[in-house]
Amino acid sequence: MTWKTLPTALLALAVLCGCGGAAKTAATAAPSAAAKDKKHQLEAAKADCMKQKGFKYVPYVYPEPKGTDEGRRREAGDYQAMRKYREKYGFGVFAMHVYPKEMGNPQVKPDNPGEVDPNWKIQSSLSKAQNQAYRKAMEACEITTANQLFGLKLRPGTSYFQQAGEASNRAVRTTVNSDPELVELAAAMATCLKGRGYAIADTSPAAMERRGWTEFATQEDKLGRAQMDDVPDVAPPPKEDEVPTIHSPTLTPEQARPYLTKEIKASLDDLECDRDFYPAYLPKEAAIRGRVNEQYGI
Repeated sequence: MTWKTLPTALLALAVLCGCGGAAKTAATAAPSAAAKDKKHQLEAAKADCMKQKGFKYVPYVYPEPKGTDEGRRREAGDYQAMRKYREKYGFGVFAMHVYPKEMGNPQVKPDNPGEVDPNWKIQSSLSKAQNQAYRKAMEACEITTANQLFGLKLRPGTSYFQQAGEASNRAVRTTVNSDPELVELAAAMATCLKGRGYAIADTSPAAMERRGWTEFATQEDKLGRAQMDDVPDVAPPPKEDEVPTIHSPTLTPEQARPYLTKEIKASLDDLECDRDFYPAYLPKEAAIRGRVNEQYGI
């Protein structure tokens, strides 16, 4: 789970997908008709709430990604499909900068205008002070409307998507880390990676699944923080189940390529050690996140 420093309307892309944009391999199960209806209900209610607060917001539900047979095999943990992906994209972190359009980097305008959230333009036209007020109003509206529509008990003062992401991470962690099969497979994977020279601090299934992505996302965040003058240079220690904030840097493909080269090697080492782990783990994670998505209307 990731959290990018992007306009409010974009944050839904990075949360509850099990893939920080395209960063991780896991995916959620295809949303049901009821889940899709909840998304539209939430967007309409948010627009009404924002109007009452004096802001314009256009209800917008992101198009469902068009799946492929190869993508579905990769999401199910198929070794060959995962290897083909990782040989080019690694864990999917720095590939967002080397292949921005291909990977759906939200900092780059897509070729299809129908995939552009109209609220990007609204927020980008605001001053810094106006944008802060807009985002504060949006966070309040998201929490209020989600609580009213879905019977949730979200706390004010913290982003709706942040809380939804925490709930998703918590549901995954508590489920997979108590699964005997996954615990055994994760331990074997850790032993293999240690033999290849990787330091492994946490051998729980949830930690083993995200360890490679986390390592390179931390590097990405460090680069992003170095480019910004309004955030600390060092990230605070993460809390359990917290959705990490990744301050995405501005990098050209040429600047990002050396980082991706290292990431690809690490991702292939990871894959060679987890041939049995991923097919058992990924479908279970997808099902868990799918249930949370539906609960939260995402």
